[in-house]
Parts: sequence; C-alpha cells; structure tokens
Amino acid sequence: MSRAHGAAAIAGKTGYALGCVVAALIMVVSGFAYYVKSGVASIGGSNVISGGPSVGAMNILLMGLESRTYWNGEPLPRGLTAPMHIGSIGGNATNTLILLHIFAGGQKAVGFSIPRDDWVTFPKPYDGQSQGKIDQAYGLALAERESQLAGAHLNQDTLAYAGNEAGRLAEIDTVEALTGVHIDHFAELNLLGFYRLAQVFGGIEVCLKQPASDPTYSGANIPAGYHLLDAAQALSFVRQRHNLTNGDLDRTHRQQAVLDFVIWKLKHQGVLTDIGQLSSLLTAAKQYLITDNQWNLLDFLPEMSSLTGKNLTFNTLPIVGYATIDGQAANTVNVPYIKQLVHKAFYAPPAPKRVAKKVAPKPSKTASPAQKPSATTVDVYNGGYTTGLAGKLSQALTGVGFKAGKVGNIATRSSTEVLYGAGAAPNAARIAGYFTGVSATASTSVAPGHVEVLLGTDASSVPATITAAPSTTSHSTPTPSQSPPNAAQSNGQNGGAVTVKANAPYGIPCVD
Repeated sequence: MSRAHGAAAIAGKTGYALGCVVAALIMVVSGFAYYVKSGVASIGGSNVISGGPSVGAMNILLMGLESRTYWNGEPLPRGLTAPMHIGSIGGNATNTLILLHIFAGGQKAVGFSIPRDDWVTFPKPYDGQSQGKIDQAYGLALAERESQLAGAHLNQDTLAYAGNEAGRLAEIDTVEALTGVHIDHFAELNLLGFYRLAQVFGGIEVCLKQPASDPTYSGANIPAGYHLLDAAQALSFVRQRHNLTNGDLDRTHRQQAVLDFVIWKLKHQGVLTDIGQLSSLLTAAKQYLITDNQWNLLDFLPEMSSLTGKNLTFNTLPIVGYATIDGQAANTVNVPYIKQLVHKAFYAPPAPKRVAKKVAPKPSKTASPAQKPSATTVDVYNGGYTTGLAGKLSQALTGVGFKAGKVGNIATRSSTEVLYGAGAAPNAARIAGYFTGVSATASTSVAPGHVEVLLGTDASSVPATITAAPSTTSHSTPTPSQSPPNAAQSNGQNGGAVTVKANAPYGIPCVD
C-alpha cells in the first residue's frame, strides 16, 4: 500500500501503471534485441576465407549443395528423402551457384547464376582431376581431403567438417578463376537446409508461365500462375531441370526467383519483427546455413534493409554451346568473355545521365497514329550484356518496314529506353510497345524523323512481338488465381536477365 501511495504522490495511479507498461516493454525489446544479436552472431561455421568487408561493396557466393546427407555426412533417413522427393543417391555437387555483387550502400545488387554443367579447368587438380564441371570441384576436393585423413582415426563429425571445408575452398577458388573477381563471403545450404528454411517461411511463393511437371526426377507438379508452394514442392521447383526447354539454364531463373521472394517476405510480412517467426528462422539458420566466420551479419543485415527485388538484377552466365566431354553432358564457355562480362557488371562506372530539355519538340504536322514505319529511321545502341543484340534488333525492325539507322554500343545501363525526335512520336510508341514496361520519350537530342533505342541489361533478346503491332490492352496486377503475364526475358543459351517490377506480386518474376 505504501508503495502505491508513494507512486501516486509522484505521478498518480495512471502514471504508475503506464510506467510499469513502459518498463515491461523496454525489458521485452531489450531481450528481443539481445536474442536477435546473439542468434545472428552464432551463424557461421567456416574458416576457409577471411578478411572480406561486412559493409560496403562486396562479392558473395551463394552455394546450394546437392547432398542427401546431414552436414556430418550421415545419410538422411527415408522419412526425409521420401517427402523431399530427392532419393537416397547423390554426391556433393554445388548444383546452385550464384555470384552476387552488393554495391556500396546496400540498395542495389546484381547477380550471375553459374550453370552447374559449365566445363572449366580447376585452379589445381582435385582428387586427380584437373578439369570438370564447375559443380564438381566441391565433391572432388571433399573426397580427396577425407581420403587423406582416412588413417587419422577422426570421428565422423571432424572428418566431415574437414572434407566440407576443402570442398568449399575448392568451389570458391574455381568460381574466382572462372569469373576473375574476388569472393569476400559465402553462404551455403544443402538440400535439407533449403527444405527446413522453406518450412520456416511457411512455403515459397512462385509464378510459372507454364505448368511444371517432372514426376520422375524432381517431383514437380505445379500449374501455371501464382502459387504458394509447401517446402517439398518448393524444393522440387528449384531442382527441376527435366522437361524445361533449356534444362539447367532455365532452372537458374527459378533459383533467382526464390531469392527475390525471400527478400520480399523479410521486408513485407514481419518475419524480422515477430519473435516467434524470427526464433524459428534463427534456429534453422544456425543449424543448416553455413557462412564464413569473418562475415559480421550484424553489420551486414542493417545495410541491406533497403534492398528490394526491383533493385536486384539476376543474369545467367552465357555458354558457347552444349558438348559431350569425357562422356558427360557439359556446357562449353568462353572464359575471357565471362570475366569481361562479370567485371563490367560489378565494377563499371555509372553510365552518364542523358539530360533532356524540359521543352519537348512539337510533333510534325504529318505525324499521325497511322504513321508508316518507313517514315522513321531507327538508331539502336546496346548497353546490355548480350553481344550483337543492337544489330539483331535493327535487322528485325528493318524487316517490318522501319529504316535502318546507326548501330553501336554504349555504356552499360540497367533499363531500356526509347527516345524520339520531331515527327516520330507514333512510330516511337509502336517500337516502345514491343518491350515490356517501356514508354517512348521525346528528346531534342534525337534528329527529326529518328527514334533511338537504348538497350539496357533488361533486354537480352529481340522481342518476340516485333512482327506484330503492340497490344493496347492494359493489364491489372495479377492475383494468385490469375495466369502470369508475359515476361520480357530470354531463357535461351545466353541466360536472359531476371528483374522484378516495382508492383510485382510477392516481389517475384514469372519464370518457365
């Protein structure tokens, strides 16, 4: 009673009650912050690389291990392999390799998926092999290291850890040799880790342009459109390569789309502010996610809070073609070109901004909505990653009646733009309509009767619609029950860019 009267004398009973609530909230928030800090700090486990920055610009390698084991090498029980639809036979190949560059400030990133069948020369022989598919470096080095330690009488956990460390280092060194860039940090999941994290996330939202059916291998059975997949079907979604037009090259886009959804969900559905969800996420991450110990995630994650799918562009490294090498189906690659491509995307200076005058040119009196293509000369400049695309687009436009103009290359730019001079507005609108999300803009820097097409990294092929007039039908934002819209991306041998529009449902692109 005396304490109640004392409190009332200071602030009254209402003030005392409010003070208790505030004190309780402070205790909860403080405990929450401490829990998060301690939980995040305990993620790690590997010592193969060190010294990379935890803030600012950096290169990160994401690895997905195709193993049917726990981290200690023990086989998964059938109670897991059956619902995961992965079978009991498999090695330690890195079937998922994504090299990601985070720009300083954490608000923009660009990534390259590396097809697992790319045939490379290893930095040094692993288990007696000097060449092989890029995904084999991990398993070869792991087997070599465990063989070397076979007589050391180590327990299973210690032996498996040493083997995995050798595999990680070999894969990192091999990716560095292929791309020519230094890797600062890495993150690695095995099949079980992906499955468990997908469970924690409550499933993975995907968008398919056509049904996915692969009952024999991955177990995928997904209709076209938007779907929230449970953990098992999410794993099938990222693993499927059979029954896809371009096999593994198409699969890389699915893996990229999952990362887009993870970023969207963390930002939009309260995972990081819900103690229950966060607890489950950290518990799974500590058990299944491996990163280098020098990566300070407590410093890194806050800087990444502004990154969204629309500011994250994914590409797939191009291949030269398909071949059979040493009895294996493989991709042949042009290593010097790949190094040039990656370096240009990661380290190229920003493209100079085109300054347009505020006063737009007056349209020609002869211009009309029914303007003939032959009335307009089209200049095409390539600022994207696909070599020769400007010439191919110019040829395609000439084929439908436009006059061929200049063709050349410009500094790398992220998005395609269509500019027009006086008298070319109707045809500029038609050309812009061949692309998704592109509008024509008047510019006094473009000659009268001319249209300039500035291709960005979002354009990887000649639009399939170029032989027909563009549709004027507007599309509303699709819902999970609707079929996905057409995407302006190529899933061919050059691996088109995968980007996410600002209003895309669930922050994901629609993929094959």
